[in-house]
Amino acid sequence: MASAASAPPTPASPGNLKRIVAASLIGTTIEWYDFFLYGSAAALVFNKLFFPESDPLVGTLLSFLTYAVGFAARPIGALVFGHYGDRLGRKKLLVLSLLLMGGATFAIGLLPTYATIGSAAPVLLTVLRLVQGFALGGEWGGAVLLVSEHGDARRRGFWASWPQTGAPAGQLLATGVLSLLTAVLSESAFGSWGWRIPFLLSGVLVIVGLWIRLSVDESPVFKQALAQAEARKSTRAAEADAGAEKLPLVSVMRHHWRDVLVAMGARMAENISYYVITAFILVYATTSAGVSKQTALNAVLIASAVHFAVIPGWGALSDRIGRRPVYLLGAAGVGLWMFPFFSLIDTGGFGNLLLAVTVGLVLHGAMYAPQAAFFSEMFATRMRYSGASIGAQFASVAAGAPAPLIATALLDAYGSSTPIALYVISAAILTLIAVGVAKETRHRDLVDVERSAGAEPTAARAADAHTV
Repeated sequence: MASAASAPPTPASPGNLKRIVAASLIGTTIEWYDFFLYGSAAALVFNKLFFPESDPLVGTLLSFLTYAVGFAARPIGALVFGHYGDRLGRKKLLVLSLLLMGGATFAIGLLPTYATIGSAAPVLLTVLRLVQGFALGGEWGGAVLLVSEHGDARRRGFWASWPQTGAPAGQLLATGVLSLLTAVLSESAFGSWGWRIPFLLSGVLVIVGLWIRLSVDESPVFKQALAQAEARKSTRAAEADAGAEKLPLVSVMRHHWRDVLVAMGARMAENISYYVITAFILVYATTSAGVSKQTALNAVLIASAVHFAVIPGWGALSDRIGRRPVYLLGAAGVGLWMFPFFSLIDTGGFGNLLLAVTVGLVLHGAMYAPQAAFFSEMFATRMRYSGASIGAQFASVAAGAPAPLIATALLDAYGSSTPIALYVISAAILTLIAVGVAKETRHRDLVDVERSAGAEPTAARAADAHTV
């Protein structure tokens, strides 16, 4: 049994790998559609529907505060989904995350507003946002691992970048639906009932996503790790180590704490810049630059399409020159772009607005594309779902969660884009430091990542008996 367990897993065939990539991409697209739809609605209508007694900018701040609550639940989702994903498998948890996210989004579309039920409306909105965040906290790690663990190291950066395109695809879908509705409906009709349509549409998307996601196989790398753990449970060593860590957070922080810190630092510029460029921009462009909502949405819509297209290219480049060089290029580029970014928007022209957002998202893609393979290659199989999710989602609390809120507060306090640009630049510096001190992971074998990552063999055997 032990020898069978140690046999190397067979990589997925090209056709099967494409099906797995498609399943992960469609699932993450739906999840991000649901998540970004809330962010766009928070910037456009939630301030009036759920916080009508506040002045417009304060209402927007409160609306973004409920938006940030979703990020607070993401680390909890990362812990729970990572814990069970490293024991039961990636696929089962991905199905659950899709159901939770879709159900919460559909329910938002049915939610009564402040005018109907008073203060209970923003409370219920916040609860549903928490469910969204919890589901997304478990989705990302499982989706990228399912692809990473099915392929081989030679093109892992390229294939693992496709689930990452789910973010711009979801943004594209959410912004596209909202843009279409704001174009064909009057402002009063959109504020009255039109805003509900994109949320209710999530129910149809979830059915499609479940049908595709249920058709894929479990990761062969995880199956091998499970077989190895089952073999070790019958050995004396496993019995002697019965008190080893059972919580994934404990195991990850004991054996991979440096990798967790690197992942968190790497996320700072990537996460903060993305939400400033795509969510806060809807506030800044409409209030400070005098751009209409439709114009701002169209710019984000077109830029998101470009973002989707460039991510696989950045992922493929990381296979050729390494994860770190591509990531560092993106972090430096985003930091340098911030002052031109706001200067272009301040002109009020659509062309300049489109250029600002597009260049910003292309540079963001240089960080986001290699991130899936980079984080996957840092952690051992027995704690990879937990480690990748914890590193990514814990950082989101300090990065993406408050980014639109901080940017809006800075605009309110200073009436200038300069503090906001400096805020993003500071995040870029943190990311440059974190990725700069990290080890290159491009050639790591996911099956043998324990030795490459520097984990102690004895501790690895102890954790295996309980983590998988």
